[in-house]
Amino acid sequence: MTRFIAACVQVNSRDNMEDNLARAAIYARDAHAAGARLISFPENVSMMSFGGEKVRAAAFAEDAHPALAFFRDLAAELESTLVVGSLHVSVPGEDRVANRCYVIGLDGQVMTSYDKIHMFDVDLANGESYRESKTFRPGDAARLVETKQAKIGLAICYDVRFPHLFRDYAKAGAEILTVPAAFTRTTGQAHWHTLLRARAIETGCFVIAAAQCGDHPGDRQTFGHSLIIDPWGVVLADGGAEPGFITAEIDLERVNEVRAMVPSLRNDHAYRPVS
Repeated sequence: MTRFIAACVQVNSRDNMEDNLARAAIYARDAHAAGARLISFPENVSMMSFGGEKVRAAAFAEDAHPALAFFRDLAAELESTLVVGSLHVSVPGEDRVANRCYVIGLDGQVMTSYDKIHMFDVDLANGESYRESKTFRPGDAARLVETKQAKIGLAICYDVRFPHLFRDYAKAGAEILTVPAAFTRTTGQAHWHTLLRARAIETGCFVIAAAQCGDHPGDRQTFGHSLIIDPWGVVLADGGAEPGFITAEIDLERVNEVRAMVPSLRNDHAYRPVS
């Protein structure tokens, strides 16, 4: 399959899991009706809680996670590949939880999962402060998965600021990079489009980035603007600031065309590190 329709579902998740899942499913079914067979959801799609204690209280073990069961059923219903941006998953023996992305196949089976590697521990100039590492255990492994549609490299939100991860995916054969996110409005306005377009251009991959939008518990604000970007850095679809979904046609031949025009993945040259 070289051509297919991909979609991003954009939502405003809050602290009611049942309601969050129901809303995400509405947009996913609408995207499927529009032809999408690869559907991506944002980071924290099932729950946006404020504060470490609330996050831990709303986490579940993987084999008992109601949101994972929900998305497995949805994938089978739609006979589509789902990239479930992230769920909060309990980790045995850990006080912290995993921020875990799942890829679910057409039969409803989990194909692979990826734990967010880079933790958003920052203090912004406007007074916003984040310490993800206090609540979330960072992952330690990249994940590349071959779905019916394409070879996909997985990342989550803040990972987008670490380009070596995406270059490694491209060199390993990735054709699509997914970056589900709950990007803050402050940093999103400044950097979201630029970072994602750069990752597409650097790797010659399509980038599919489903995003949270709007206001959330704890006065948190996210940027929205889910994006589907082609390997030349062209934005094919932009979700704007409101909940909904976007679609775009993915032509995997475009990956080969762009990499032939600018073969930067082959032009790497060894050098001595800075001393």
